[in-house]
Amino acid sequence: MVTVKDFKNVKDTDFSIEANVEKIKRKIAAAEAQVGVKVPLIINGERIFRDNVISSLNPAQPSQVVGTVSKATKEDAESALNVALAAFEDWSRRSAEERSNVLFQAAKLMEEERLDLAALMILEAGKNYEEADAEVSEAIDFLNFYATVALEMTTEDNKLVRLATEDNRLEYIPLGVGFIIPPWNFPFAITTGLTVSALVMGNTALLKPSSLTPIIAFKFVEIMEKAGLPNGVLNYIPGDSADIGDYLTGHPKTRFISFTGSKKVGLHINELAGKTAPGQKWMKRVNAEMGGKDGIVVDETSDLDYVADQVVQAAFSFQGQKCSAGSRLIVVEQVYDQLVDKVIEATSKLSFGLGKDNHDVGPVIDEKAYNSIQKYIEIGKGEGSLVYGGEVSTCEGYFIKPTIIKDVSSKARIMQEEIFGPVLAIAKAKDWKEAIEIYNDTEYGLTGSFFSQLEERIDYARREMHCGNLYINRKCTGALVGVHPFGGFNMSGTDSKAGGYDYLKLFSQGKLSTVRK
Repeated sequence: MVTVKDFKNVKDTDFSIEANVEKIKRKIAAAEAQVGVKVPLIINGERIFRDNVISSLNPAQPSQVVGTVSKATKEDAESALNVALAAFEDWSRRSAEERSNVLFQAAKLMEEERLDLAALMILEAGKNYEEADAEVSEAIDFLNFYATVALEMTTEDNKLVRLATEDNRLEYIPLGVGFIIPPWNFPFAITTGLTVSALVMGNTALLKPSSLTPIIAFKFVEIMEKAGLPNGVLNYIPGDSADIGDYLTGHPKTRFISFTGSKKVGLHINELAGKTAPGQKWMKRVNAEMGGKDGIVVDETSDLDYVADQVVQAAFSFQGQKCSAGSRLIVVEQVYDQLVDKVIEATSKLSFGLGKDNHDVGPVIDEKAYNSIQKYIEIGKGEGSLVYGGEVSTCEGYFIKPTIIKDVSSKARIMQEEIFGPVLAIAKAKDWKEAIEIYNDTEYGLTGSFFSQLEERIDYARREMHCGNLYINRKCTGALVGVHPFGGFNMSGTDSKAGGYDYLKLFSQGKLSTVRK
């Protein structure tokens, strides 16, 4: 049997090869030829169209409707929940091998459709080639990794103390129906990871994709169907959070909620889920990843050219629209001016434009984000010195140039609040220990980076920098499934460690059986 030790992350497409560039260009052209597609709900395998729809717009060209999806009503949500409950009776009793095989097959299908999926994300989410392709890789990794872990869990030794007079067995059994709420920034990878982690353990699910990127989520559901997932196990129900979202979160038959998104929404979900509805037999589980205000700490022993490159990648890849994005840079005063100059220089080399032309920096996701980021830039101008960027593009689309604001205090709003855009705030520290104190001065705790060549400082940072994923001498973005289990502390969420071995246990409950010999 394949074990986790045999797992290997799949390779991304190499776009330094011209033939691959030509292939993705053809796929983008094909995706553009199909814009305007009408997408139904999927409940028990049935395609259901509604008059009320959600329009998915291309953030680089908002006049272009990538597609429309039918909007689920409360009645649709109730129907989907009952369907999932019925499907649970069969799916939960299938073997781990059968469930894992569906995931393995889906991974193969995704690899075959890799560039088609990437092309759709380039249009729907404004990603460039590398970001979109890497997201497909991550989705494939989630499928293969979780399928492998599920198989291994059926045979693992749970390290029970043995008695001569008893046979004791600890098994992890499924919970029930889960409500899956993925984000728009990783609309394929996180949608895949949140969903299949629950399904492979024998649960059934209701998937409510982000209203900004619902078309790529529909493609995921189609792939799971093609891979052999039975009808009713996964139901696709786009809709309004205030309508079906709150309804399903508070429903007595919902067993767990898996969410990735903002702090505000995550806390709202946690509050609703914490209330016991009439007829509810369990305490609902909430697995939440709620973002971050991630920081990069640099001491005077670091290679500043290398650091500058890592900072720029962490701050501005996918326009800073990552919960792991390095939006704070904290530098000791000895090398502060030098590093700021190098970061500005590296940022100036980034290309700016359409994702379909594979520019380094493309559009932010929508008008709401566009306006919010501009407001934060204006706030930042009053809290520090604008040294790069700050402009918006005059062309169609939600384009904001990478922006750098230096000489910011640790208490400034742009150092404390998640902006979720291409804005980097830089603060000065008297020494490396103060820099770590500034890093910790936040309500979040998702990712962080520490750059130093001194082992004693690295050991100190490992102990004292409070975050779920700390990276030493590398950028704070780019977690790999199986390699960097991902999740954070405090207002960054429940530290659920997606892509880790123990993650699947969140979607199960331990049952001990004892047989007297």
